[in-house]
Amino acid sequence: MERMRTRKEHHTDPAPTPAPAPSIPPARWAVRAAQLITLLALPTGLWRLAMVCGFPSGYTAAGFVPFDTPGSKLWMLTLSVACELLALLSLGLVRPWGESVPHWIPVIGGRPVRPLAAVVPAAAGALALTAIWAAIPLWWTYPHPDMTPAGRLLVGVIYQPLVLWGPLLGAVTVSYYRRTRLTRRHAHR
Repeated sequence: MERMRTRKEHHTDPAPTPAPAPSIPPARWAVRAAQLITLLALPTGLWRLAMVCGFPSGYTAAGFVPFDTPGSKLWMLTLSVACELLALLSLGLVRPWGESVPHWIPVIGGRPVRPLAAVVPAAAGALALTAIWAAIPLWWTYPHPDMTPAGRLLVGVIYQPLVLWGPLLGAVTVSYYRRTRLTRRHAHR
């Protein structure tokens, strides 16, 4: 018994980890822009999901044939889900889980996110998305013989908002970088 008491008396708790510096809240416009990004990819994802379900979604009968295969359906489903998940990641730039890994994630949960670990992929994504969607405003200048006139109009309209995805993500990324840099500065004072 004495031996157990001695161990308890000599037991020292590890030094408590310092509390993280209070985070500077994101700008209201950045929150709105991040929320808008999640909505930009939604119409095209729903359009592709309709095609996965067998609806021609504006294609002629002959034009829809290449999309009515198991491989094409799997690709469209994967693309729709991946695009929406990537769009949802932009919320991490304006939410607490973009500054501290959620506790439920094994091994790294609770650790602070290094700002460049978020900024570099987000900035690369913003540049890539800007390049990918830059030609979409010219949609109606290209021939689309495999689509109906209404389908051509529908697809052109639902893809136009994607032009904003890259620039909005770039702006939210710059906001995140500035905000986390200021938070780190205040923490070191």
